Amino acid sequence: MASELNCMIVDDDPIFRQYISKQIKETNGLKLVTEAENAAKALDLLEEHEVDIIFLDVQMPEMSGIELTQRLNNGYEVILVTANDSYAVDAFEQKVTDYLVKPFEYERFVQAINKAQRNIEAFRKKKNIIEHIFIKSDGKIVHLRLQDILFVEALADYVVINTEAKKYIVHHTMKGVEKKLPVHRFVRVHRSFIVNIEKIDYIEDLTVHIKVKSIPIGASYKETLYSTMNFL
Repeated sequence: MASELNCMIVDDDPIFRQYISKQIKETNGLKLVTEAENAAKALDLLEEHEVDIIFLDVQMPEMSGIELTQRLNNGYEVILVTANDSYAVDAFEQKVTDYLVKPFEYERFVQAINKAQRNIEAFRKKKNIIEHIFIKSDGKIVHLRLQDILFVEALADYVVINTEAKKYIVHHTMKGVEKKLPVHRFVRVHRSFIVNIEKIDYIEDLTVHIKVKSIPIGASYKETLYSTMNFL
């Protein structure tokens, strides 16, 4: 693939985190961006990091890997790892990418990575041609055209999708929404805002203006925003 795939390891065993870390570093096209020793920390870190592939231990205290998988959005390739293969049926019911039994050889690791890469490539191609999405809001499944979305705003454990006609409150994370939207049309400009590039009226004093809404540009997002714009 043209760009590196960002990986996360979630495992309460530091020795095994080190083992997977070594395999990631030995594999071209992969980059380890973060690690977590439990599921709760993993959820927090996913809000801070761009992650493509998650190596997830099944047996962890408090919240298992299976339970964490149920809480994740669909934008991740999840490779479950465990010392007990009795969880295989539960794993594939969650539609994970692959299931590795500890200890596994590097060749088996590569097989799982190849499967994840194929899935990601297919998803990215599809995402760049979609013109609409379906969202769950107020007990209904709503069809939205991408061209109608002005911006997306974070609101506690929810996001608000703003169109000219209406606002839709969706139980989702900003990271999850960001991964669903085509990058050539939508860009994150702040921890709490994603904007439709086509709807920007003007930018002034590090503020994006869309209709009557003024949206601040976060310092860490400025370069990404400007790189997507076609300047004369």
